[in-house]
Amino acid sequence: MKNAVAEIVTFALADNVKSADFVEISKGTESFVRGLPGFVHRQLSEGEDGKWTDYVIWESMEAAKSAAAEFMKAGCTAELMAAIAPDSASMRHENVLWQMAA
Repeated sequence: MKNAVAEIVTFALADNVKSADFVEISKGTESFVRGLPGFVHRQLSEGEDGKWTDYVIWESMEAAKSAAAEFMKAGCTAELMAAIAPDSASMRHENVLWQMAA
């Protein structure tokens, strides 16, 4: 992963969405995300403050940006997008400079 890129999306859930339900909704996008060119890894976490982070590793910045554009257009992501509180999402892309595996 010489040129790997982390896509980091932070957000809050919409008022009527429970954590367990959001995890299941997210799982519904798994095959779509796995099929995108350059996908490496994805994890989803919820902080003690109720903020969520969707952390995705891509092989390159080009793959990350292309995937972000495709994600917003895909039909399978509409339910996920509706479960996120409006105006709470923030996305950034960062170059991975170092990583440590187990």
